Amino acid sequence: MTTSGGTRQPKYQRIADALREAIRAGEYGPGARLPGENDLMAAHGVARMTARQALGVLQSEGIAESRKGAGVFVRSFRPLRRHGVQRLAGERWGAGRSVWSADIEDRTLVVDQVGVAEEPAQERIARVLDIAPDDAVCVRHRRYVLEGKPVLLATSFLPAALVAGSAITREDTGPGGIYARLDELGLKPVHFREEVRSRMPSQDEAHRLSLSAGTPVMLICRTAFAAEGRPVEVNEMVLDSASYVLEYDFDA
Repeated sequence: MTTSGGTRQPKYQRIADALREAIRAGEYGPGARLPGENDLMAAHGVARMTARQALGVLQSEGIAESRKGAGVFVRSFRPLRRHGVQRLAGERWGAGRSVWSADIEDRTLVVDQVGVAEEPAQERIARVLDIAPDDAVCVRHRRYVLEGKPVLLATSFLPAALVAGSAITREDTGPGGIYARLDELGLKPVHFREEVRSRMPSQDEAHRLSLSAGTPVMLICRTAFAAEGRPVEVNEMVLDSASYVLEYDFDA
């Protein structure tokens, strides 16, 4: 097989393409074990490294995952569709609902590894929040686990002077979360800005998100603004790219 430019594909890529097509055709369903290295070596007459690279392609694409001592399996986790616009609607968190309720449907979401602390603002955070460098910020760390699979790490930064004494400084912020509490403080978010990037994960991120080797992460940095353009929160999120579809639905 050749590409449009006439360059012959590497053997490992052709094997990966064949396996991918077999998965799409239903020959290997969710959770099914894929042919192992020995099977691929025999079927395609290739070296072990070539077979390993072929399976590695599917793992890096999030289609398959390796289970230590058992082999490589088709991922059974259904990607989460993140509704980038609807999830932040004021009527949602204003009614005491989590912004996640727009995404998870009837699936089970758990928030763990929650931590709240007061720290000096890092320069990049101070700049966005329009506060002085080293001014105190309330920092909220949490991990989101969907159906037993870690999918997102989130860290929120809010000016400590604005949220002192409120439920925002506690692990459980109550119905509607941070944005509902900001509303009660007279700092209702009226505008959001999100920036999206991607990169490979750090060792800590890969561990906390249980990522397969070669899986990149998506980075979403959201800033919430109150009236008159006043920034009240910066939320830095690290997403398992294989677990997400980002959907943005808006009128022309």
